[in-house]
Amino acid sequence: MSRPAPLAIDWKPDRTSDTPITEQIVQYMCAQVSGGAWPIGSRLPSQRAMAEGFGVNRSTVIAAVNELADYGIVEGLHGAGTRIVSNTWSLMLPGAPDWADYVSSGFFKANNTTIQAINRLEFDPSMARLGTGELDPRLFPRDMWRAVLTEAADEITSMGYPEPEGIPELREAIAEHMRESGIETGPEQILVTSGALQALQIISVSLLSSGSTVFAEAPSYIKSLQVFQSAGMHLAGVPMDADGIDVTALSNILSGGAASAAAALDGGPKTTPLLSSATSRRNSRNGRGSVLYTIPTNHNPAGIIMSAARRRELLECCVANRLPIIEDGAYQDLVFDDDVPASGFPVPSAPPTPLKSMDETGMVIYLGSASKALAPGLRIGWIVAPEPIVHRLADVKMQMDYGASRLSQWVFARFLATGMYGRFLGELRSELRRRRDAALMTLDRLFGDVAHWNRPGGGFYIWLTFDEPMPMGRLFAKAVEAGVLLNPGDIYDFEGDNSLRLSYAYTTPAEFADAAERLAGVVRELG
Repeated sequence: MSRPAPLAIDWKPDRTSDTPITEQIVQYMCAQVSGGAWPIGSRLPSQRAMAEGFGVNRSTVIAAVNELADYGIVEGLHGAGTRIVSNTWSLMLPGAPDWADYVSSGFFKANNTTIQAINRLEFDPSMARLGTGELDPRLFPRDMWRAVLTEAADEITSMGYPEPEGIPELREAIAEHMRESGIETGPEQILVTSGALQALQIISVSLLSSGSTVFAEAPSYIKSLQVFQSAGMHLAGVPMDADGIDVTALSNILSGGAASAAAALDGGPKTTPLLSSATSRRNSRNGRGSVLYTIPTNHNPAGIIMSAARRRELLECCVANRLPIIEDGAYQDLVFDDDVPASGFPVPSAPPTPLKSMDETGMVIYLGSASKALAPGLRIGWIVAPEPIVHRLADVKMQMDYGASRLSQWVFARFLATGMYGRFLGELRSELRRRRDAALMTLDRLFGDVAHWNRPGGGFYIWLTFDEPMPMGRLFAKAVEAGVLLNPGDIYDFEGDNSLRLSYAYTTPAEFADAAERLAGVVRELG
């Protein structure tokens, strides 16, 4: 197989500019990669040839190439020269904003009034939490927890600050857990965070810039957060169907064919048009690029598991448009055993393959969490990304909190390494499946003539939509008066959707049925 010809260079830095020559060269090369002129696999000219082409000393070229290598954009291969190896996330590293700038500006926006009310009322013990995104505390594995903490008391000899990326034991255990799900990775590609929400915060201030567009399913969990909006980014909804995100609609938006329709769903200012893929590529260096945030497995709030064919189609679309992906895998471990043969015993279904497992170019950043399946109070999440991205994000995380709790990291590492986490997951999936089935029967009895809903294959949520218009604000308030706390769908959607996110994970079947009875009474009153 012949070696590809080296890339041609017909540009020289501006010696009258205040920008250092090395930085100009880095910016030029990044622009060539992001614009598509230099695709992945392209071979750079020799250092001597680049020095002649740029009209600079060879040492300047070496410094620029080393900087690009640190970012993970180029890589020197033995006997094959230096090649382009990444054209998405790594391009966001040069000149990325500092977290300290955002802290000083106090940029966090307030949640809307409904979300603030939910956050407050979730701690009211008199409320039946019919929409909460948390596991029933009574399912907590107390015996396993007691055993792990006993070991911790005997084995932990100090509680100093942890390593920026996370303690080695946990990063190795997470890497093994990821490999079991199909994601081939190592501990050097893992960053431990204080929950998956912090992972989004770090990404928003480290890799994305004000003016970026974040595409997401409509509805989407990310719509209920202010993480990206607070950092000056715009949210744009993409329709879903039973197989997950509508890739044709996404492709039309990226090509500019549906910009006006999508702009109506934009979570940012309505006067800001969505960017075409070409514009996005041109502007990726000045803060107006685009990314996709998606929850392909046990979607929150819609409860959909994206089909395998749709996952392949989505990845192909994003690769073609150089649209980086943030894959939220918080519910990846909670796929149910849904195939029941004649014997009556469930046959475990293999969890769907994560998008990250199909990623060959560093396109996908994967987010994981211990909060949904084990314990939200651990505040342990993680990021799987190329090593240069991990180092950059770890640096920002150290500016935020000097690392996730060492004790929490040690505990989760022990759960993973000993197999206790896997055993607990087996029991938990069976219990969630039982609760899901009971909840569906309750809804059929009480709401079958006024609403429709999905049958989730895992996770926590049923997405219920009323057949006739329902005043959702009044429904929320009246339900609270009846002692039932709801999660209205419009906090997740980009427009009114007449829906509710219902959860069977926090309540027993009897408690769910009682709360649903009270909700049905409110619905009849408003109807």
